[in-house]
Amino acid sequence: MSRYPSLQIHPGRGLGFLSMLFPFPQLLRTWTDHAIVLGASLHDVLTRLKAQPHLYPTIHVSYSPAQPLLAPVVLDLPANGFRLRFDGPDQRLRLIEILDFGKTQLSYKNIDLVKLPEATAAVSAKPGYPGQHGPAFRHVYNRLMGPTFPGEYFPPQDATGSHTGLYILSYPGLAFTFPLQHTAWSSTADFVSLLSSNAAASAKSLAIFIGNSWHEARQTLFVQPCLNPRSLALSMKGKEHQPDEVDLVNVCGGGIVELVRRSSTPFRIILGETTPQDLVAELGPPDAIYRKNDHRLSIHRTRRRKQRASHGSYGASPARSDDLFDTDQSSAHTTTDDSDVEDHIDPREDDHEQPAAKCFYNYFHHGFDVFISYPSNPSPPFPHSRSSAHPTTPPKAMGHLVATKILLHGNVPGSYPFNRYRRSRWVIDAETSGSIDGLDSETSFSTLSEELRNVWKGNYASEQAEKAMQNAIVLDRDWGDSPGSSYEVLEGWEDGEPAQKKGSAAQQGSGSGTTQIFGFPGMLFEVLKNDTVSCLTIY
Repeated sequence: MSRYPSLQIHPGRGLGFLSMLFPFPQLLRTWTDHAIVLGASLHDVLTRLKAQPHLYPTIHVSYSPAQPLLAPVVLDLPANGFRLRFDGPDQRLRLIEILDFGKTQLSYKNIDLVKLPEATAAVSAKPGYPGQHGPAFRHVYNRLMGPTFPGEYFPPQDATGSHTGLYILSYPGLAFTFPLQHTAWSSTADFVSLLSSNAAASAKSLAIFIGNSWHEARQTLFVQPCLNPRSLALSMKGKEHQPDEVDLVNVCGGGIVELVRRSSTPFRIILGETTPQDLVAELGPPDAIYRKNDHRLSIHRTRRRKQRASHGSYGASPARSDDLFDTDQSSAHTTTDDSDVEDHIDPREDDHEQPAAKCFYNYFHHGFDVFISYPSNPSPPFPHSRSSAHPTTPPKAMGHLVATKILLHGNVPGSYPFNRYRRSRWVIDAETSGSIDGLDSETSFSTLSEELRNVWKGNYASEQAEKAMQNAIVLDRDWGDSPGSSYEVLEGWEDGEPAQKKGSAAQQGSGSGTTQIFGFPGMLFEVLKNDTVSCLTIY
């Protein structure tokens, strides 16, 4: 038995056993930890790799700090000899590259690409251990893959001073890269003779992608549609009901959020009306349920109510100011702000008699949380928006639990909560100035803020109310002891002063946890230093 990790190659689909088993969901549970599938989400792949440190001891994550949602995200696994590339906006696996054939035993249709030496996998994974040459052209062309069309030749770059070019031999969903001496290259020569000669070396790398050839696929590598699911975990939710993936969240305004799904009809969440039973029926059971037990901020609740009574409403979003303190609401995967548990509680209730039914439904594989609480007045619709034409209805009976908030997580590389949720992409369905195509999850917050100020201009009760709504709260997640520590707002949004927070991070003072929270009617934006939206809360 091989002492190396063993993976099967499936052109156009991925690595491992699972990529050929999608038609048989009953087999998914057995092989899910041993597959890397094209189209899978960054969250799904990275979570499963980190859960197997004995197989994947080292994982390097590379991204663009300035444009983390536009540039590709790269996972490098040096101990395993391969690299994974994800697109920035949707964070789906687009390219698998084998860079060292000596770290993992690779095979295609039960035929080994190369015969690995007797050294153990642990020894071959050590830095400085000589890499294994890839398969020879004759092995690929005659035994492994078979004949194919001529490929592409790339001459050496002058700046490198190298005399060796690269010949890419493509198959559907698969491509080998062979070093070739530049002096031997001729556009009129037979490529089979060239790559079989002494002028060509064994394969240097292998690429797995979706497309008929590398020449065709690389043009649209990071934007073409993916047929495979984002999350293998969703396929294992249950035999009778497998929840469909959410492709896009359409923020319609007025407390209406439309979930556009992969193959099912869209599902509308109407805040204040949609019940927990509706969520489970359409989205499946939540990955976790988090009930908040910390009530240390209850002493400030009386002060906030008195201020609202004296200063009046904020005009556009009445009686919802307590919602502005929500940040993250996850049980095991993220830090929490406990102030939202005070939302919409009858002031006559005693703090120790509050019902314990309020909770957060954490959908990590969908990329969002839903807060289950008692009904309240809905947020106002976007001005002049057709999709918000849902009749405003009074809240249901106080004893009836409904969805009152939804938090859409961006999974931004470099942010404090990175990889706790799958990336949730969203679009705000509001009329814009026409200078941009629309407002979505990839839009910089400076642009979002400018457009939303124009959307809501003239709809606030006063200029002071508008300024109070849009003052930023500073949230620093780098303070504290552990990712499970509580966050406390020490200053109120109502006072128009930036609030300080106590929290936690893996490394104190790293700066990756410092964010700002900005509010617009019915929406909260958590914004990173690079002007990227990390989380959008709809209430």
